[in-house]
Amino acid sequence: MLEHTSFAAFLFDMDGTLINSILATERVWTRWALRHGLDVDAFLPTIHGVRCIETVRRQNLPGVDPEQEAAALTQAEMEDTKGVTAIDGVAALLASLPANRWAVVTSAPRALAERRLQAAGLPLPTLMITSEDVTHGKPAPDCFLLAAKRLGVAARDCLVFEDAPAGIQAAESAGASVMVISATHVHAMDTPHPVIAHYNDIRVAADGERLRLL
Repeated sequence: MLEHTSFAAFLFDMDGTLINSILATERVWTRWALRHGLDVDAFLPTIHGVRCIETVRRQNLPGVDPEQEAAALTQAEMEDTKGVTAIDGVAALLASLPANRWAVVTSAPRALAERRLQAAGLPLPTLMITSEDVTHGKPAPDCFLLAAKRLGVAARDCLVFEDAPAGIQAAESAGASVMVISATHVHAMDTPHPVIAHYNDIRVAADGERLRLL
């Protein structure tokens, strides 16, 4: 674990890390996949942790405009928030952090991110990096580098909370430390990073400009 290690800031992925939105997400994407004749069981595991438009582009569907499809999918996800809940313990953890020492870094568009955080009863952060803020989404490190820059800290001095391989790779490439959240994992992840199922046992001390896990 990372007890007694201090960090300049915490950077949180959203889906699967702060909130559990799998049921809503997979309902929307299942309908889309069926319309386009995709193998749903093979397709669904590929959608998590990356930008919607990049998932659409990877399918190389003839006659499909990725930007239009991504916009329609985002609207459908905004309209379906049934079952979106906060990961256990995360609300208390966020409330214990200084507002300028943490950020949300998500592959979701801003409007969808705000909608899901509100549906889960979580506060909107002072800083949120979303899909619109970067040209290259996860697994590229750009989003975490940008979040650290806007917080005025170095990415290597941040702890990233992530759940998906693409996000973990992005954090590693940014030089950050990583904590893996397994709340929504069906199977154990093979990772060198510390893994926790939820936030109930995490405590943080804010010492000046540093955050320390207890």
